[in-house]
Amino acid sequence: MKALGIILAGGNSTRMGELSKNRAIAAMPMAGSYRAIDFALSNMTNSGIQTVAVLSQYNARSLNEHLNSSKWWNFGRKQGGLFLFTPTVTADNSWWYRGTADAMWQNIDFLKKRHEPYVIISGGDSIYKLDFSKLLDYHIEKQANITVVCARAEDGEDLSRFGVVKMDQDDQIIEFEEKPMVAKSNIVSTGIYIMRRRVLIELLEQSNKEGRYNFVTDILIRYLGMKKVYGYMMEGYWKNIASIESYYQSNMDFLKEDVRKYFRDEPHIYSKEQDRAPAKYNAGSEVVNSLVTSGSIINSKVENSVIFKGVFVGNGCTIKNSIILDGAYIGDNVYVENCIVEKNETLLSNTSYVGKEEIKVVAEKNNRYSV
Repeated sequence: MKALGIILAGGNSTRMGELSKNRAIAAMPMAGSYRAIDFALSNMTNSGIQTVAVLSQYNARSLNEHLNSSKWWNFGRKQGGLFLFTPTVTADNSWWYRGTADAMWQNIDFLKKRHEPYVIISGGDSIYKLDFSKLLDYHIEKQANITVVCARAEDGEDLSRFGVVKMDQDDQIIEFEEKPMVAKSNIVSTGIYIMRRRVLIELLEQSNKEGRYNFVTDILIRYLGMKKVYGYMMEGYWKNIASIESYYQSNMDFLKEDVRKYFRDEPHIYSKEQDRAPAKYNAGSEVVNSLVTSGSIINSKVENSVIFKGVFVGNGCTIKNSIILDGAYIGDNVYVENCIVEKNETLLSNTSYVGKEEIKVVAEKNNRYSV
C-alpha cells in the first residue's frame, strides 16, 4: 500500500481513573484476548500497510512489552516493519511530547526518510475495523488535503469527549468543534486521518515554528478554511474506550454474538499470543453469557461478565455484569456486580463490591499471600 501508518499511543485520560495509573490507554486489555492497540495495528496490516510507527510516552512499559515482537501483526519484515518511538533527549531537544503534533514533529526524521506518498494517522484507543485501502481511494478521488474518518455517535454518548464535525453535501468538512460543551451534530471524528506525507511534514514544521503542538486544534482546525478537508464515514462498530464507562461498555458489547462475530470474522484482529491452559470449570461453577479466557479457574457463578486470563474465582461467589482483568484472585463468598477489577487484584473472602450509580473500579492492591 502507498501509505505508512502512525499510531499515537502516548496520551493519558483522567476519565480512566485508576485504570490508567499503571498502563497507557492503548495497552488496555480488551474482550479477554486483546489490547486496545491491536485493533489499529491489525487494521493496518490487513490493509497492506508495511511500515507503522507507534509513538508512546505515558506509562509505556506495558505497551512496550506487548509490542516487543512485531511478528504477531506480520510486521517482521526486511522492508518496513514496526517502529516504536518514545521521547528522546537530544542536543537540540529535551522535551517530552507536548501534544500530538509535537510527537510527530520530534520524529520527523522518520517521516522524511520514508518513501510512501501518504500517511495514515490513528489513535491506539479505539475499537474498530477499517479497510485503509478504501480510505486512500476515497482521499485520492476527493483530491483532499486531509481526510478525517468520522462515525455517527450513539444516542446518549458524551460528545464533549470528541471532535464534532459538520459536512456539506459533498462530504467536505465545514465545521469542526473540538470537545464542545453543546454539540451541533452527532457526527464525530474517530481520530483517524490520511494525508500526503510531504504535506504533513510541512504542516508539522510550520506548527512547531509557531509553538503549536496539537494536531487537531493547531493544524486540522486552524487550516480548515485553507485546506480541503473531507470526512469519510466509517461503517460498522466503532467505540473510543478512553473513559471508564466506554471501556466497560465496549467490553460488554463483546458479549453480543453479532459483535463477537464481526471481530472474529476475516479480516482478523491479531494480538500477542500467550501459552496458557484452557479455562477450567470446577464442580459448582455456573457460567451464563460470559467470556472466560484461558488460564482461568471458575468455582462459582459468573453472569454477563468478561473474565480475562489467569483469573481465579473461589467457591460461593457471584460475579455479575463485571470485568475481571488478568490474574485477579477472588476469594470465597465474594459478591461482585457492575465492577471492573484491576489486574492481579485480590478480593478477600466474604467481601462485596457493587457499582451502583456508576461503574466501580476495584484496585485495593491487597496482597493475597499475606492474608
